[in-house]
Amino acid sequence: MTLIKSLRSWMLVIVLVVAGSGLFQSCKVSYSFTGASLSPLVKTFTVYYFPNRARLINPNLSQQLTEGLQDKLLRQTSLDLVEERGDLEFEGQITGYDTRPMNISQGDKAAQTRLTVTVRVKYTNNLNHDEDWEKTFTAYEDFEANRILSDVEDELIETILEKLTEDIFNASIANW
Repeated sequence: MTLIKSLRSWMLVIVLVVAGSGLFQSCKVSYSFTGASLSPLVKTFTVYYFPNRARLINPNLSQQLTEGLQDKLLRQTSLDLVEERGDLEFEGQITGYDTRPMNISQGDKAAQTRLTVTVRVKYTNNLNHDEDWEKTFTAYEDFEANRILSDVEDELIETILEKLTEDIFNASIANW
């Protein structure tokens, strides 16, 4: 009789383990050390060319922004880049590229000048359209007013594009 009770206890334990493992398989936890929080169904992304529609034009900015966003996504996710119709799509345009004086000092002279870049982005998640959005992102860098923009522009653009791609990544992939 104790053998039968022991077998029943073991069978109950086995049934509970099997049933429990089925429950855990249906609960999928998604995490990442890069800040990305994506469904495991998402495999590809597309970044379409961002045309420059700003009043002032930096001739390299469109290409740099497009490639910068592609590089960010390739580095910080396991997604594959495809030319069109990715699971995630990024498109938009550069809408602002402006300088303005900052930190007015004695004698109404600017101590610094601010370079600001504004980008309008449309994000489409073709696997979950509830996550789609259109947003405007702005980033800037200041430089000494006694310097000429063309002397510092490349360095400023690099920093500004890092900020913009980080913000776009956070709004889309990291869901911040």
